[in-house]
Amino acid sequence: MARVLVMIPSGEVYDHDSVRWYNYQQIQRYIDHYHNIGDAFVYDSSLKLMNFEKLGVVEIANPDMAQIDKLREEYDYVFLRGSNYIHSGMQWRETIEVLKRLRLPVLGFGLGAQAPVKGKINLSEQTKTVLHMMADSTTSIGVRGAYTAQVLWDIGIRNVRIVGCPTAFRSNNPDMRITLPELDTVKDVGITLRREVSSSYAQNIERYLTFHRDLVKELAHRFDNVTLMAQGEPEEKKLVFGTDAQKEEAIAALKGNPSVGKWYMDDEMERLYRSKMFYSDVVSDYENLVRQKDCVLGYRLHGNLMALSNGVPSIYFTYDSRTVEFAETYQIPSYDVFSKKEFVLEDYWNQDLFDKFNRAWFQTYREMATFLTENNIDHKMVDVMARDAQPERKVA
Repeated sequence: MARVLVMIPSGEVYDHDSVRWYNYQQIQRYIDHYHNIGDAFVYDSSLKLMNFEKLGVVEIANPDMAQIDKLREEYDYVFLRGSNYIHSGMQWRETIEVLKRLRLPVLGFGLGAQAPVKGKINLSEQTKTVLHMMADSTTSIGVRGAYTAQVLWDIGIRNVRIVGCPTAFRSNNPDMRITLPELDTVKDVGITLRREVSSSYAQNIERYLTFHRDLVKELAHRFDNVTLMAQGEPEEKKLVFGTDAQKEEAIAALKGNPSVGKWYMDDEMERLYRSKMFYSDVVSDYENLVRQKDCVLGYRLHGNLMALSNGVPSIYFTYDSRTVEFAETYQIPSYDVFSKKEFVLEDYWNQDLFDKFNRAWFQTYREMATFLTENNIDHKMVDVMARDAQPERKVA
């Protein structure tokens, strides 16, 4: 089995391939720190697909070059945890110097590009160089969808394979399918929250927040039990883990935010935030939660994908190029937050729509397995083409 380095990890690893946030038990020490636990979902899921005997980290900020030389002798390859790296503001620190010194294959494992609301994506020369170095070091570079593939094609990178995101395949069951229950039997629903948003990527903040608010309230009225699933914002963390004083501080901060207080945090949302909020710094806690749900839907890309990977129906609400790209790659039923069309859940609770997802998910599973194989990565995914080509055994 391989000896693997990770570049830009997101959390600490325990039990070989499970991830939780750093010093997760010291919640008070880091309660004011924002981190997106969705990044830890991707890291955890990546590890669950690979076979490895040793895992290390290569530092790209203030690296010790003597240590880099040592890593070159002790490890077989590097993988870059899939995330939204390809955008105009990405800072790679000393990555170019590190990779030149390291001289190991660098696996791009589900990388994504983010398009601005206005104009074309504008990549720095540093970003272009890093991407070319990665592509040149491996048979292929794995991206999350067609938009990212086009961005790489436009800068001269041709060896691209669309693999989606490792989170989709974390259960590693190639026969996973979404089968919808009758909607009137759905009782327990998870709602993934993304309150914070950038005007650089979401075209209308007022619409984004007011629709988000109304969706949460509508679902809370409709279903017997809802859980609001936060993913790292300090105010939401304080409402789960904070002292009484910190909880009041969080509500005051939300109401005092010019946009959130005006378009999002009304009295009913405050009540729901106080009584229905869930947050954890441990990836497995989210997985255990979604497995108990009849449905998970909302604004969080990886929170929704965690549900789908466990066979739980989910509907995406798209608001930027990133969420659109995921929905397109997997053909996930999705609603454009900025459309003028009314959202009606029944329109999306349609097995024909989820059968499109089932097919796309299976095809992308096959692409991910092929991607790992062609890059000589020891992995746990099933070669579904070889498996399905085997003749049926006759029972004597």
